[in-house]
Amino acid sequence: MTTTGEDAAAGRPDGTIRRAALESTLVCYEDGPDRLTVYPPGLSSAARMSMWLTADADAFRDLEAVR
Repeated sequence: MTTTGEDAAAGRPDGTIRRAALESTLVCYEDGPDRLTVYPPGLSSAARMSMWLTADADAFRDLEAVR
């Protein structure tokens, strides 16, 4: 993920752009919506438990498709 423009420099004294890589896991359910969990790579299981976001899979969009 890349942030550009004013958002990139907000709170960053050097104005650098920060890139963030994320991993995801998709869980498919027969009786409900599929769920996608997004989290930073390289974390231990314990650390990952506090740094994740889960939502219905259809809430996510392909970044290249919406640019």
